Amino acid sequence: MKHLLLAVVLLVTFSATAQNKDEQQILSILDAQSKSWNEGKIDQFMKGYRHSDSLMFIGSSGITYGYDATLKNYYKRYPDRDAMGELTFTILKLNRISNDSYFVIGKWFLKREKNGDIGGHFTLLWKKLKGKWVIVADHSS
Repeated sequence: MKHLLLAVVLLVTFSATAQNKDEQQILSILDAQSKSWNEGKIDQFMKGYRHSDSLMFIGSSGITYGYDATLKNYYKRYPDRDAMGELTFTILKLNRISNDSYFVIGKWFLKREKNGDIGGHFTLLWKKLKGKWVIVADHSS
């Protein structure tokens, strides 16, 4: 019975440690994204997304499917540093759905001197694919 109890305690400890590590990785990717954005590097910003035709981005103009189409839309909507502004994320909820999936809710805000500040909320679906966390669906408003 003592061995069973020890095994359960170790399993729970390992699971909590793995979850914490996954959450730290996701938050680190989001931090890298905001830094890349603030340096004017949209290509680097996009490294947080799954590079696949199955990527889904839902915004005010509807649904965009695919990495390349999403990247193209970012360049169209934010053609220069003035339009891009200074990005900050505020994470409101980080929820583990399964061992390889997270649901993240947050706020985004662009501080812009010439074009006026804008912001909104986002919902991200993250998947761990080939050992790497990536955004597979993004709903930003």
